[in-house]
Amino acid sequence: MTAPLQPRNSSYRAKRETDWRLFKSLIPYGLQNSRTLLFSLLLLVPASLAGAIQPILVGDAISLVKQEPTWLKFLQTVPLTTGINILSGLLLATLVARVFLDAWQGFLVQQVGQSITANIRTDLFFHVTSLAMRFFDRTPVGRLITRLTSDVESLGDVFSTGAIGIIGDLFSILVIAVLMFLLQWQLALLLVVMLIPVTALIIYFQQQFRKANYRAREEISALNSMLQENIVGIGVVQLFRREEFNSQLFRQVNQRYVKEVDKTIFHDSAISATLEWISLVAIAGVLWAGSLLITGNQLSLGALTAFILYAQRLFDPLRQFAEKFTAIQAGLTAIERVNDIMSEPIEIRDIANPKTLYAHPDTETGKIQFDQVWFGYKPEDPVLKDLNFTIHPGEKVALVGPTGAGKSSIIRLLTRLYEATEGTVLIDGIDVRELPQTELRRHMGVILQDGFIFAGDVKSNITLGETYSFEEIQAAAQNTNVDRLIEQLPQGYDTPLRERGTNLSAGQKQLLAFARAAIRDPKILVLDEATASLDVGTEALVQDALDRLLKGRTAIIIAHRLSTIRQCDRILVLKRGQLVESGSHEELLAQNGLYASLYHLQMLET
Repeated sequence: MTAPLQPRNSSYRAKRETDWRLFKSLIPYGLQNSRTLLFSLLLLVPASLAGAIQPILVGDAISLVKQEPTWLKFLQTVPLTTGINILSGLLLATLVARVFLDAWQGFLVQQVGQSITANIRTDLFFHVTSLAMRFFDRTPVGRLITRLTSDVESLGDVFSTGAIGIIGDLFSILVIAVLMFLLQWQLALLLVVMLIPVTALIIYFQQQFRKANYRAREEISALNSMLQENIVGIGVVQLFRREEFNSQLFRQVNQRYVKEVDKTIFHDSAISATLEWISLVAIAGVLWAGSLLITGNQLSLGALTAFILYAQRLFDPLRQFAEKFTAIQAGLTAIERVNDIMSEPIEIRDIANPKTLYAHPDTETGKIQFDQVWFGYKPEDPVLKDLNFTIHPGEKVALVGPTGAGKSSIIRLLTRLYEATEGTVLIDGIDVRELPQTELRRHMGVILQDGFIFAGDVKSNITLGETYSFEEIQAAAQNTNVDRLIEQLPQGYDTPLRERGTNLSAGQKQLLAFARAAIRDPKILVLDEATASLDVGTEALVQDALDRLLKGRTAIIIAHRLSTIRQCDRILVLKRGQLVESGSHEELLAQNGLYASLYHLQMLET
């Protein structure tokens, strides 16, 4: 994977990194296409030369007609008709060459830009999916989507259309300036001097454009975040009749976005208007100064014609330069925003020399220990406090307690979606931080309350990208009694499933989650309210499958319905992140503590 882009802070600052440093972060991606890039740069030389000599050819044609000295000396030795034909042929050849070279060079540059865009998007996606859950807790999904789509698209423009195009424009200006000085140095100096204030003005407007563009992209991120939130929560929006209220909120964000975009349009238009005005002033200056030189017999009419064309062409690259510079400014803003993500540290990494679980097949496996574990989603607000317990191999343990007691946090630490602030979490005596994440999660089956379904078919939602035969898929479905429901689907295991499984019931989605766990044959099984979405009939069907699935495995079961965990070997009772009671169902009832009060309260409700 290519080295990440340079780190950035998330806010726009006055002391921001130089444009060169931001642009330099794209160079490794450009070098992946170094041959194509180099060839496209070489094509700029003949293309610029072909365009630069055209005014001279037109000027020499007029000089021939007026019988004035020509820049191409050999034309004075040939008849007028022959000279005009030669100049017409040369002019046509330069036009054809320019069109062909520009088209070829433009194609290669766009090809490089698309390759850069694709590589950056791939690296960014890999980085985002490798970040810890803490990052997603504080980052709206819509903002990430903006980074991966429109921002990344702008990055390719920075390197291809922008940077390479600016090199071409600068080279064109240089070639035109050299030829002008060779033709007549006074008029050439006049035009070159006019470039200085114009360039300063362009730089000023571009800086203002950069600031406005950054704010506009922040607003489009907020817009996308609100859109994504409302689409995902459309059921709640409609049930509570929030359509008009949410539309008003969306309208406010949309207006802020339009306001910032208007500022970028203003600064962009100011550049174009300034260049248009300056180019007219330049032509007027050339006509005025040229007429004086012609009166003094220091300049021919053909040379003046060439300079008028040069006055136009000198500002054309500058105008194109300004347009490309606008694209670069937008792209550099995108780099800053993408760097916000790329600079996010991957908190949970595998160590250099990880250990291996179950290296000896005969060893009893599945022991879980929490040793003086402290954890909080915010450092100042611990969710788990000095937690100590041991679950022995093959033991079925339930976690119960009021909402917010820390039950799900224990699961997240065990699966290493988060890391403990203090203390250690061990599996078979090995700290989970010393195990490869892939191996840790391969030996652990987790079934959550909400079984997430990906767009695809039933088979792919059971295998989740791993290689299993169809017979193994069927066996996993049969072992969890899911096969009966799958066979009722229109195309069985090949039935297409929509995003988030909207064409399945909640119970069917949950049953697929059971099959996912069964096919992987985990040593440790975690059930987090796994049967909460099932109706009574389906739950009875799954309970039989669970009895087989739990056999010989260590299991952690989280359930609010205490009647479903009565058969567990042990029940751990949590309150505000601390273990307050431990024992079997009967033992805890006898203690007449928190568990007993929760149990009796549920019995009264039923």
